[in-house]
Amino acid sequence: MIRVAIVIGSTRPGRKAEAVARWVHDLAQKRTDASFELVDLADYNLPLLDEPFPPSTGKYTKDHTKAWSATIASFDAYVFVTPEYNHGPSGALKNALDFLYREWNDKAAGFVAYGSAGGTRAVEQLRLVLSELQVAHVRNQVALSLRTDFENFTVFKPADHHEKTVHGMLDQLVAWGGALAHLRAARAAKPAP
Repeated sequence: MIRVAIVIGSTRPGRKAEAVARWVHDLAQKRTDASFELVDLADYNLPLLDEPFPPSTGKYTKDHTKAWSATIASFDAYVFVTPEYNHGPSGALKNALDFLYREWNDKAAGFVAYGSAGGTRAVEQLRLVLSELQVAHVRNQVALSLRTDFENFTVFKPADHHEKTVHGMLDQLVAWGGALAHLRAARAAKPAP
């Protein structure tokens, strides 16, 4: 059974990402095809990328990077819950992605986004970044509107139809995460460069 991290992709005070991620986690817990765990970027307190070596070298010198690396390496797939800020994902999420490299490789990703346009532009940017990190991102995604899925733009109250969309995304994610297992195993069997 694969392990899936539901990543809370915002650290802003008053963020909506935590409520959205908990909703996704509650829905995912009803499934038996994978195990799901919340991973909160706020718990890692990552500064702006401060490692002296490129992440692709895996030469981490900071304790926060080592802790983040261990967490991310332990999962087979990820659901990124992201706001859309100025047509992109949060800076905290982009920074967290940039801290690592090999830990992301040959894994799968899905998206749950929110914003005035359903967070779709943030997801498009994340797809580009994840492609470079060798993460296979699934087509199905969940797009939540600040106007219709948040009461007074603040309290999360998703429309009922989103539950089906979440499960559609998770169906693809679990399938792809499992399908990539042989690549992860082959890479793990090779000595690091």
